[in-house]
Amino acid sequence: MTDTKSGRDAETTPEEIRPWPALFALVIGFFMILVDLTIVMVATPTIEDELHASTNAVIWVSSAYMLAYAVPILITGRLGDRFGSKRLYMLGLAIFTLASLWCGLTDSIEWLIAARVVQGFGASIMTPQTMAIITRIFPAATRGKAMAVWGATAGVAMVVGPILGGVLTDAWGWEWIFIINVPVGVIGMIMAKINVPTLSTHPHRFDWIGVALSGIGLFLLAFGIQQGHQEHWAGWIIAMIVGGVAMLVVFVAWQALNKQEPLVPLFLFKDRNFSVSTVAITVMGSVGASFGYPLMFYAQAVRGDSPTEAALLLFPMAIMSLVLAGPVGKLTDRIHPRTIMGFGFALSFIGSLAIYFVMTPDASVWSIAIGQIVLGTGNACIWAPTAATATRNLPMHLAGAGAGVYNATRQVGSVIGSAAIAVLLDARIASHMAGFGSQASVHGEASAQQIPAGPAADAFSRAMQDAFLMPTFVYIIGFIAVMFYVMPKHDGFGGESARAGGH
Repeated sequence: MTDTKSGRDAETTPEEIRPWPALFALVIGFFMILVDLTIVMVATPTIEDELHASTNAVIWVSSAYMLAYAVPILITGRLGDRFGSKRLYMLGLAIFTLASLWCGLTDSIEWLIAARVVQGFGASIMTPQTMAIITRIFPAATRGKAMAVWGATAGVAMVVGPILGGVLTDAWGWEWIFIINVPVGVIGMIMAKINVPTLSTHPHRFDWIGVALSGIGLFLLAFGIQQGHQEHWAGWIIAMIVGGVAMLVVFVAWQALNKQEPLVPLFLFKDRNFSVSTVAITVMGSVGASFGYPLMFYAQAVRGDSPTEAALLLFPMAIMSLVLAGPVGKLTDRIHPRTIMGFGFALSFIGSLAIYFVMTPDASVWSIAIGQIVLGTGNACIWAPTAATATRNLPMHLAGAGAGVYNATRQVGSVIGSAAIAVLLDARIASHMAGFGSQASVHGEASAQQIPAGPAADAFSRAMQDAFLMPTFVYIIGFIAVMFYVMPKHDGFGGESARAGGH
């Protein structure tokens, strides 16, 4: 609807809101931006070869996206509350779509990284709007199911990304992993314009000091970690990491001191389930941003798989996530979150460890598939329940802020996971391939070319196994965290958490 006097979109009345069509319109954009977190993984060796980039530089293609996604996301949630979630969602989708076209047309690693920064900024505008709109348009009785769909979308996107990336890279070239977003983005904008309601706005004061502190802190930390091995952990790198941690500590202190309207309302964390969910989703963000790199490098450089063949190693995991998304979503409101997510994290650890043990030059596809099936089953029991449980008791008027915090923690996990896996890959390749002379120089950065069978291939496999242990053991942190869940209240939003905040 449009207000003919002001020319602005008029607020949609409750009778006009159709929540499920709105949800499916939002899911299109949300799915697309999360696919782009992982779609680059399988194309990384090809991009590395064609743009003549180093492993560390090409991983910055993902890290730059994640940083630009994570840094503004706390403030973009508030901007949606202030200027309209639908308006901000469509703005973000337009920026993301145009930046995707830029990514596909670039011919240098530097410009690709720059385009990914703009793309990540568009994603940061969109994401909190999706969660905030769902929070406001669904009644309490069906909100759990809606959030389960939203959470399951995140899980499915993280495993579909590499598969789609492999198929597109093989068929048309790596550029198409980005260009494919253009028609999808246009369709998403049309559907959002038709189906997403225009909701009332709320005045906010914007904590620009908090934005600066969190942004600088995250950048210093991520850049320092990822460049550390390349720069031999020089003093200035250590100073960046320490400075980043210090900035984030100051940020938290400022949020506690800011009595007007802090960027992160710390009272939200009085709700134990919200706090636990942010830890769990940070773990999943870290795993999602890191597990694919060693696996895809191993598949292409050691097994000699094409990008499509390498990506299809993840197919069993994707199928399990898709098949189980519905049943798990229905269980979310009936089973204690500690039970369902504890089972999910434990199973994910077992599946990931099983894959680690079979990452050898002579491993069969079936041995890898078994681990992927177990891993996919475990992941399906994490994504949707975490999203649904996190938002159960958030106060309605802080939907944007709560969505921003939840999504920001996931993105912080992604940034740190991406930076850490880059360091591990560099370090383990350098260690295991040091004695192989020309082979190390040709294949030591995990190019798309296959390493001939023999000691060099064995050494490269061991390097990838070592790196794969990082996302494997991060699951243990998630398991420990979800043991602190309590059974959520079923009175919808604005319950205990809202009262605790005094708003």
